[in-house]
Amino acid sequence: MTTSPVQGPRRPSRRRGRIAAATAVLSSFALLAACSGPPKSGTGSTGAGVKLSASTPPARGEIDSFTWAVYAEPPTLDYTVAFDYPQNTILSNVCESLMRWTPGLTMEPGLARKASNPDPNTWVYDLRPGVRFHDGKVMTADDVVYSLGRQRDPKNAAAWAQTFQNVTSLTKTGPLQVTVKLKKPDSQFPQYMATAAGVVASRAGVEAAGKDYGTTGDLACTGPFKLGTWSKGQSIELERFDGYWGTKAKAKKAVFRILTDPSARTNAMLSGEIDGGYLIPTESYDRLRNSGVGKLWFGEGLSTVNVDITNMTGPLGDLRVRKALSLALDRSGFVKAGLGGAGTVTTSLTTRAAWAGASEQTRKDAFGALPPAAQDIEKAKALIKEAGATGKTLTVATSSIGQDVSLLATAIQAAGTQIGLKINLRTIAPNAFTALFTDPKAREGIDMFPLTYYDSITDPLDLLTNFKTGAYMNFADYSDKGYDALVDQATGVYEPEQRMRIEAEMQKRVAEQLPWIPVAEWPTAVFLNKRITGAPTTISYMYHPWAAGVGAADAGATP
Repeated sequence: MTTSPVQGPRRPSRRRGRIAAATAVLSSFALLAACSGPPKSGTGSTGAGVKLSASTPPARGEIDSFTWAVYAEPPTLDYTVAFDYPQNTILSNVCESLMRWTPGLTMEPGLARKASNPDPNTWVYDLRPGVRFHDGKVMTADDVVYSLGRQRDPKNAAAWAQTFQNVTSLTKTGPLQVTVKLKKPDSQFPQYMATAAGVVASRAGVEAAGKDYGTTGDLACTGPFKLGTWSKGQSIELERFDGYWGTKAKAKKAVFRILTDPSARTNAMLSGEIDGGYLIPTESYDRLRNSGVGKLWFGEGLSTVNVDITNMTGPLGDLRVRKALSLALDRSGFVKAGLGGAGTVTTSLTTRAAWAGASEQTRKDAFGALPPAAQDIEKAKALIKEAGATGKTLTVATSSIGQDVSLLATAIQAAGTQIGLKINLRTIAPNAFTALFTDPKAREGIDMFPLTYYDSITDPLDLLTNFKTGAYMNFADYSDKGYDALVDQATGVYEPEQRMRIEAEMQKRVAEQLPWIPVAEWPTAVFLNKRITGAPTTISYMYHPWAAGVGAADAGATP
């Protein structure tokens, strides 16, 4: 779920229903790794001349510090509410999870050295020995049970709570072992243990901080950096943790500068005031590419840009109107102007990379029957006339939050106008745009808004679950009982190929029904000046300690 100055707020939604029982006892980590994927190769193309890279060159030496731009200040760094870009970009370097995403978007052991699945309703996590929290205390199974328990506690209103809806118990079954019991097989739960849902913090540290946890002082975690000085409204500093169990960070300090204005962020990178950043404003791609002060990189983003339908009680309740708008959209024009040419037009709500673990036939089934992405104004006009919707009024939310939002809203308005609809734009202040995702009252009177969705795991079900009846992101209350049954069925299947065959059928259904209108795939962008290197280019930075790899680009540079 998302949108922000360049992409934004995303809150995971994991409602569970009746799930078919798995029949086989699964091997441990080998199967988990197969659930996640790609891109398979180190490079690729978005189809618009933008080459994708798996990472930037490795650092050649240590540095004292580097500065990084973030577009907003996190309200808190409490891992239970880390659902947006700024929080996770920072938190991923301080707090670690049981499992871990890699820069290649596969999954590997994190604080758990092994995950095993002795029966379909049980997951056992064996922990790494000797892992220390930032206060020097050693991690135990008690800390894991407590940390995951915070996600389940209704008092915490955790963003990841629904990930745990199928969990019946979290139990310490050894000094370094935790056993999770499920109501029914759940293929998604083990994958989410590589996100902020699986973070482990010190029970003593969290309890000592009390209500201030996440806003001041120690985060009581295990990562390669610990929280340093937080200058409200200006910057957040991370300091290298020399007692880290893994590979020591290349930089002694990482400084995250809060720059809410897109132009200010770009100018700070061009001047050298900022060494780098993710979520580059699309309007700045060319300036940064041609600046000579650094390099703009692109990597897999697992992100799609969509039109979120928020109201099906009016004209958009007629499938013909939704199809007409999809046919009338100038996707190519939007990619060129709104995404700086870095994107691929699509009529798929899921990215192709999310299907990397599927067979060729399953991928063909998922994408082969999709409608064309090219405009067809005459056919769209005919559908509007047939639906009796000519002259009907629809309202689209827009914002100056970024070109991806404002220009897509304008593209929707242009498409509607050409086919006989009246499209009004309602401007939402950037700091209020997040409310569209969290407050039903903020969506009142709005029929659609631009939405960039990124997957938190490399599984199409992450996105496709959103169209189940009652799902958190199902703002228009779309409901299809047959689709709901497919969600439950897919969730209960651990074997990736078998699950993705079900997901391919789900993809066909949403492509036909258009609960959201897909527009484009969008890669991750990262800028690094010539001083530093080592950051991954993929969206793995959300749940991988990426800053630990950032260091000197020149082997002869002094720290």
